[in-house]
Amino acid sequence: MSRTYVITGAASGIGLATAALLKERGHRVVGVDLHDADVTADLTVDADRERLAEEVAAVAGGPVDAIIAVAGLALPIPATVAVNYFGMVATLENLRPLLKDSPAPRAVGVASMASIMPTDDALVEAMLAGDEAGALARAAVLSDDEATGGLIYSSTKAAFCRWMRRNAAGDRWAGASIPLNAVAPGIIRTPMTADLTATPEATAQLLEQVPMPLNGVADPIAVAYPLAWLASEENTHLCGQTVFVDGGSDVVLRGDTVW
Repeated sequence: MSRTYVITGAASGIGLATAALLKERGHRVVGVDLHDADVTADLTVDADRERLAEEVAAVAGGPVDAIIAVAGLALPIPATVAVNYFGMVATLENLRPLLKDSPAPRAVGVASMASIMPTDDALVEAMLAGDEAGALARAAVLSDDEATGGLIYSSTKAAFCRWMRRNAAGDRWAGASIPLNAVAPGIIRTPMTADLTATPEATAQLLEQVPMPLNGVADPIAVAYPLAWLASEENTHLCGQTVFVDGGSDVVLRGDTVW
């Protein structure tokens, strides 16, 4: 049966690969991005976040079956906080009412294996408290120092995973029969990582920090497949889980300490 999916970040990388996969399978996709999309929106801007549901509903012209929130930034700047956490949460929350008429509603967001890397506690707590002004201010401080700027990205992904875990089993999600989950990619060949994987030497250096013993650096389709499943009718009981699609990074770095 054909379903309607909303995908943010649909113009490139993982979002583009997921949209292509779903279309190939006969589904309808409403793409959201800064450009080259059915709905254009800047997720750093409150007004764009607020109008997203209305514009998506108009394009969809009927029930939405799943939300796949992919849009993100990996830069050591405050805008990464605005998109990766506040934009991600706003996307899921603002579009959630559009799922009410679907017989099998689903929602999934893209986190990162960076969520298990060092983070900035103050930034994470500000995000989880919903204090966007405070979070942006803290990110601005971190971005001023090369040694701490890298904490911004990992902090946004860790905060999103915690938000997802805290909400997935609640009335608005599980209570409404909506599985809410996330995937955590490792290093994926996208425009976001192009500079980091431009040469074999650069890639090898990156893999020392993010080990991927299973098949190394991945193409976007490797993440698109699990995203498609998580957002499908087949996923009936996975709730609040972050699925690592990282070639083994989580296993190598954390081993069995999580158990």
